Amino acid sequence: MMLGKLRVEPIYDGTLWLDGGAMFGIIPKTLWSKVTKPDEKNRIRLGMYSLLLFTEPKILIDTGIGNKSLKKMQKIYRIDGGHILDSLNSFNVTPQDIGIVINTHLHFDHAGGNTWKHNDEIKPTFPNAQYIIQREEWNAANNLNELTHASYLKDNIEPLQDQIKIIDGDEEVIPGVTAICTGGHTKGHQIIKIVSEDTVGVYLGDLIPTTLHLPLPYIMSYDLNPIVTLNRKKEVLAQAAQENWTLFFEHDTLIQSGTVVYQGKQYHLL
Repeated sequence: MMLGKLRVEPIYDGTLWLDGGAMFGIIPKTLWSKVTKPDEKNRIRLGMYSLLLFTEPKILIDTGIGNKSLKKMQKIYRIDGGHILDSLNSFNVTPQDIGIVINTHLHFDHAGGNTWKHNDEIKPTFPNAQYIIQREEWNAANNLNELTHASYLKDNIEPLQDQIKIIDGDEEVIPGVTAICTGGHTKGHQIIKIVSEDTVGVYLGDLIPTTLHLPLPYIMSYDLNPIVTLNRKKEVLAQAAQENWTLFFEHDTLIQSGTVVYQGKQYHLL
């Protein structure tokens, strides 16, 4: 896939199933169940797609869930994950080829592939990479409370101490690739804006996790500050529709990217 002159590729890590009510917040099941079918435990199927940028150095945005999930987690979330290295290999990319990893945030389904379990030892998955994380996110992951302790796992971040780059707010990572702090989902959540020639792409992380979340009030109850999410979502979608941005949806099982248009008082995928 080309974004201007830059090659970008969604990288499949697997699937997990999360509670449908939590995924759609205030939206009643009578509405959201029309667009996605829950299983017998009310969970809906979600994809996990990172994004590989063929820049110099190569950049990987988010890392999926990795291979360290405990049996209890696998049962709760019906996880089929840890495929990211095989997916990278299908593009002839090795872990050593990744020079930068950008985490939208550090929840286990976005940062689990930051580290990898080899036998009984957990090491950074990408030994030559600098891992870029917002300071607010790093602080949250290292200062847990009753609302966050299940989302942040120490094995995903502690082995990275020597490879972490902490940033504060919006920052250009390399020319044309900018991390933009949105907050909302977590205080340190960030999206990634990619510009090549006159073409713009935005990797949305959990700001808009799937195409089903394009309607403005469709916001997850996992979001710590849904009003912030709503306001940033409005800003991003308005500019995306006006300027024909390509949007990348991390958790959609069927559609990994697309453009949007504003019609009938809501945004629609083209």
